Amino acid sequence: MKITQVRAVPMSDPVPVERRHRTDLGTKVKTDSAIIFVDTDTGLTGMGAALGNPGVVQAIVEHELGPDIVGEDPMFSERIYEKLYNGSRFRPAMERGWQQPEPSRRRGMVMEAIAGVDIAVWDVKAQALGVPVYQALGAVRSEVRAYGSGGWAPGDEAEAEMAGYAAKGFSAVKMRVVGRDGFSIENTVRRVRAARRGIGPDVELMVDAHGSLDVSTAVRLSKALEEYDIAWFEEPVSPDDHHGQGLVRQATKIPIASGEREFTRHDFLDLMEHGALDIAQPDVARAGGFTEIRRIAALTSTRQVRLAPHAWGSGVLFAASIHVAMAAANCHILEVSQGYMPMIWELFEEPFDIRPDGTVHAPEKPGLGFTLRPDALEKFKYLPGPEYEW
Repeated sequence: MKITQVRAVPMSDPVPVERRHRTDLGTKVKTDSAIIFVDTDTGLTGMGAALGNPGVVQAIVEHELGPDIVGEDPMFSERIYEKLYNGSRFRPAMERGWQQPEPSRRRGMVMEAIAGVDIAVWDVKAQALGVPVYQALGAVRSEVRAYGSGGWAPGDEAEAEMAGYAAKGFSAVKMRVVGRDGFSIENTVRRVRAARRGIGPDVELMVDAHGSLDVSTAVRLSKALEEYDIAWFEEPVSPDDHHGQGLVRQATKIPIASGEREFTRHDFLDLMEHGALDIAQPDVARAGGFTEIRRIAALTSTRQVRLAPHAWGSGVLFAASIHVAMAAANCHILEVSQGYMPMIWELFEEPFDIRPDGTVHAPEKPGLGFTLRPDALEKFKYLPGPEYEW
């Protein structure tokens, strides 16, 4: 089996005006994604997802990465990843036994494109083997506990919003530190108090700051939230400040989670060396695809750091995240978006198997296990412009 072509299709999912609201990131007007297709001479095609600007990802995939791997056998997935990562230094890297990545491929949008290609390669590989991706990776489980992820309601409205997530069967829920009514420590405490009232004492509650706070504010907030039994405090400070996140972790009893904006196992190693991590949250469409996620899972498990994959974007990304959760021994929970995200729920012919008991079950078909709807690429046609407006 040989790869004959690698393609990328930019996609967008507009948010209707009446569903928009302002957060710490701005007002979200659309969700962007890119689907990567890897075609083979056997007729099998794999698909993957990449974060980053879809138009830029398409150019990277089709003009830089794709030509590097045409002619390769998808069964050699580790070789393909190393070829994509090392670029022109692939041969000496393989001969000498250490990585020598091209500078542009270590982080950023090129790595996001590599991640998308890697997911598609694994999709083809698992189809050829006749098994779901998670079984090709090495299955640990076929179902995983999920948490409802959202939580933007202002003030005391957070009580009903988070209670609604729990009513769907989720035994854990996550809310944003910055709601639709803006941020202050007092306001966040009020919203968290309301959320805890709504879900009761037995449902886990997580909070997410999207890296929007400085260290001192994050410490003050964490101290104020400790009495509400918070399961984790996510991205309290900028992902550029691993040292600062370590200081926050030292100052609070609340476990610290982060990783959705990190690239490769090297970033996660740095987080752990700074004592900044309790729960790792790599995104399979950013951190390096299935190949690198396996390495991140193994690395974090050596420090007893649990895995909770970031799974926010398209249906392809969510599907890939399900397989990560089923194959990583230290994964204990999976994110399920509660936001306005038709590109997750209306992309495939098959529905995701999310049960009333708040668990996600693995697909049974080979590969990723899902089929694009015939009208999907047209329905979610790419719209130029930023995802957020301020």
